[in-house]
Amino acid sequence: MAVKILNSANFDDEIANGVTVVDFSATWCGPCKMMAPVFDSASEKHKDIKFGKIDIDSDMDIAMKYKVMSVPTLVLFRDGEVADKSIGLISAAQLEEFLAK
Repeated sequence: MAVKILNSANFDDEIANGVTVVDFSATWCGPCKMMAPVFDSASEKHKDIKFGKIDIDSDMDIAMKYKVMSVPTLVLFRDGEVADKSIGLISAAQLEEFLAK
């Protein structure tokens, strides 16, 4: 499943049901650019999980709501509720552990 671009218009609907992992990132962020292919690869592997990406500069209100202070930050949602959070660049193996929680 491809990574969906999220914004204030579709964010709440996308995280409302099931398991969704959201990559809070920024275009200027080096570690975010390094995280992108790892995140994309995981989205292809885990068809049962929705993957989304949000640009904190475009949608700062959402980043503030979920207390995203550093990028990249991954937030795992279960039926619209925060289940876990990972701050900073992580490896593919670490992402797999994060998704298994």
